[in-house]
Amino acid sequence: MLAPFACQPDQSRGRLHQERMSSFRSPFQRDRDRIIHSSAFRRLKHKTQVFVEHEGDYYRTRLTHSIEVAQVARTISGVLGLNTDLAEAIALAHDLGHTPFGHTGEDALALLMAPYGGFDHNAQALRIVTRLERHYADFDGLNLTWESLEGIAKHNGPVTGPNADEKHSGPLPYALAEVNAQWDLELHTHASAEAQVAAIADDVAYSHHDLHDGLRSGLFDENDLMQLPVTGPAFAEVDALYPGLDKMRRRHEALRRVFGRMVEDVIAVAKNRLDAAQPKSVEDIRGLGMTVIRFSKPLYQELKAIRSFLFHRMYRAPSVIVMRKQVTEVVNGLFPLYLAQPEMLPEEWRTDITAAQTETELARLVADYVAGMTDRFALQEGQRLLG
Repeated sequence: MLAPFACQPDQSRGRLHQERMSSFRSPFQRDRDRIIHSSAFRRLKHKTQVFVEHEGDYYRTRLTHSIEVAQVARTISGVLGLNTDLAEAIALAHDLGHTPFGHTGEDALALLMAPYGGFDHNAQALRIVTRLERHYADFDGLNLTWESLEGIAKHNGPVTGPNADEKHSGPLPYALAEVNAQWDLELHTHASAEAQVAAIADDVAYSHHDLHDGLRSGLFDENDLMQLPVTGPAFAEVDALYPGLDKMRRRHEALRRVFGRMVEDVIAVAKNRLDAAQPKSVEDIRGLGMTVIRFSKPLYQELKAIRSFLFHRMYRAPSVIVMRKQVTEVVNGLFPLYLAQPEMLPEEWRTDITAAQTETELARLVADYVAGMTDRFALQEGQRLLG
């Protein structure tokens, strides 16, 4: 039984293009399946999380990260009586718009696209699922339900209005504005509880696995984590229970306790907030003016300390900075090259290129192409075309 404030499949606002209902899958199950079978989802296999994809087989990629986020989202949603299929669909789609080379690639592409409306990976995910995936005879995109599109658009909170984060103070990203003009996603409200779960699941997953990947890379060690909140007590607990445990088992046992602490905290806070608010429907959730799925204040502050540590010791480590510079040069070289010579794009892009009426339209098509590249393909094209 779903909670009354969950997204009910039979009450979905439907799809932009009408389709017959499936006889054996709910609308949100179909959304999830379409995302998994999309080309953009497959390409996440070779897109970086922190380390460039070719640097090692053990590090997370965008694909493994998305699967971990979906697993966390299903767990939390199930405990709270939410729709697990919708939460999973949003979680699986949340990183579809990422460029090659992670946030480094996005930063480079955003600067290059500044004269043409900028670039934002969340908005790009919407562009992918509403326009760029072209496999169906009756429509472009995946024709996802309104609830899935809403979740992708604002799982991190309202984008407009008094409750929007300050980072949204400028004009809407063009990709988001285009979708919202076609179908109002009510950007001034909070998203469903399922979308909020997908957002917090993203935080849980990367906070956990970036510690794993940082240890494996040698950028820091267990002694460093012993000095931090959350991770320090976790290692101490493992040492008390299993003295002399070998290094890899000790690491795993400690970090799974960190993982469990985060998930349990989110569930406890959500239950308290839901009990206090007593929402009777998903519309009540959207209209509360606050998120109901979040970390407690004490844990949030402790996680800030861990993220600060990761930022300085991992995301901005000297070896990572060197690679950031190299991959930025690749993006900075490919984009203007394709913009000046769009005929270099593959054959299937020619129709759109011919139809482009302005330099802005052409630049956005080039951005779509570059953003869709995997790490390895971007590096190969950089070597082939730029030297």
